[in-house]
Amino acid sequence: MKIVILGAGIIGVTSAYFLAKAGHSVTVLDRQSGPALETSFANAGQISPGYSSPWAAPGIPQKAVKWMFMKHAPLIIRPRVDLEAWRWMASMLRNCTSSRYALNKGRMVRVAEYSRDVLRALREEEGISYDEDTRGLLQLFRKQEQLDAIGKDVEVLRQDGVPFEVLDAEACRGIEPGLKSARVPVVGGLRLPNDETGDCFKFTNQLAARCEALGVTFRYGVSIEDIRAEGGRILSVRTSEGDVEADSYIAALGSYTPRLVRGLGLQVPVYPIKGYSITIPIVEAERAPLSTVMDETYKVAITRLGDRIRVGGMAEIAGFSTDLPRARRETLELSVQDLFHGAGDLSQASFWSGLRPMTPDGTPIIGPTRYRNLWLNTGHGTLGWTMACGSARVLADLVSGLRPEIEADDLALSRYSKQVAAKLRSRGTASARPYQPAARS
Repeated sequence: MKIVILGAGIIGVTSAYFLAKAGHSVTVLDRQSGPALETSFANAGQISPGYSSPWAAPGIPQKAVKWMFMKHAPLIIRPRVDLEAWRWMASMLRNCTSSRYALNKGRMVRVAEYSRDVLRALREEEGISYDEDTRGLLQLFRKQEQLDAIGKDVEVLRQDGVPFEVLDAEACRGIEPGLKSARVPVVGGLRLPNDETGDCFKFTNQLAARCEALGVTFRYGVSIEDIRAEGGRILSVRTSEGDVEADSYIAALGSYTPRLVRGLGLQVPVYPIKGYSITIPIVEAERAPLSTVMDETYKVAITRLGDRIRVGGMAEIAGFSTDLPRARRETLELSVQDLFHGAGDLSQASFWSGLRPMTPDGTPIIGPTRYRNLWLNTGHGTLGWTMACGSARVLADLVSGLRPEIEADDLALSRYSKQVAAKLRSRGTASARPYQPAARS
């Protein structure tokens, strides 16, 4: 089958790889000059199935009000957000119940756990190196009340069979010796030993090269302008270099996916949630993190990537703005200096922002649309790197007419239909549970 993938970020490139491995003829279109040059470029670097949680959670509305008055808030709402943003936020707030949180977290952990295993198999097969590390993630708590509030997350991890450890302050310093230089008190942490780290940009570029060896065509510098449809199927994609035709099409444009498919009458509830990062050269290795430390106070991830420290976080609702306010950099610098003081040279740090494609329920949208040859792989939010390989494998199976190895019915766009959502709940497909490899049909 001839397939066109729209987007060459981590989601588009992994989709191309697994579709090519399945024997399809694949072309990837992207407006940038190479792969992973937008949201996949400088993310936090963590591959965190155990930390896969929806932003929509009980207590978030109250916390959001508190954060509005914080100088270094993890959530920032720009005052002039658009109507689309308010609609998205209203939908997110409806997911801030205990039952929906458990439902959504179960879906996310299912995809993320599977994705990590698919990544490991791919890494072994292709021999890709990308500053990877497999020593896990440490969610760090500065206050006792933060540690006391992990009960719901721990219960879902236990139900899913995800290994975890609840640590006191001394044990946290044993796992991450650089914390001995911390300027602030630490009361404890939640360690997820099966989580990993790595440079998403390096991985995506190396995988793109493997894709080309499999026959995938990458067309860079091509703007995707519109989609032409007729009779319930897509006929072509209009680009800056003319129309492109295929048998099937994959929309993997992250935050820009809703705009592209809106003219087809498809409402994709994905909104750009802006994140920031700084990348710092290490100057005192013994003070630096060994893996990823998640600073729960500021929702900032601090990750070791070879001889660099990547510090990423915050969620800003500001439309499609990619500006770089000094105040956001100060938050990232504060977090890393508080916990790993003197580890890196902040004067040489690079500052970046990216638009995370977020759904109101936190779960990505993977699967078919009502157009029989148009598929979606988008809405991964802060977990695109974590979920990329598994999402791509699920999508490739679906497009190829195979049964995915994990439950996928509740990942499709149709789950936002009230009738479909009710049917999924009655069947129990959305319950939190570890994935079990399914027999291929």
